[in-house]
Amino acid sequence: MLKGLGGLGDMAGMMKKAQEMQTKMAEMQDNLHNIMVTGEAGAGLVKATATAKGDLKALDIDPSIFNGDDKEVVEDLILAAIKDAQTKAAERAQEEMGKLTEGLGLPKDIKLPF
Repeated sequence: MLKGLGGLGDMAGMMKKAQEMQTKMAEMQDNLHNIMVTGEAGAGLVKATATAKGDLKALDIDPSIFNGDDKEVVEDLILAAIKDAQTKAAERAQEEMGKLTEGLGLPKDIKLPF
């Protein structure tokens, strides 16, 4: 169709791919809000659940760790569980981005902005 225009035919194809990628990235961003990851600390005594976007959704604390003398330990476990959940969320988001870029023929480890 655009043979007579030289490299412009390739440009049209690239623009179409860019639009397709933009649509798929928007869909992936929406999906990250629905994917849940759970971080743990203290051998599972404290669990933090977050979306793959990193939004904290739930905190589960085993009642056995509540002892007045262990306040600092409990606080540390809560922070550790939240950090673990955030790390897992970032890893999951990167994994989802890798699936998207591979599906579009791009290298899996390409760094694209969120």
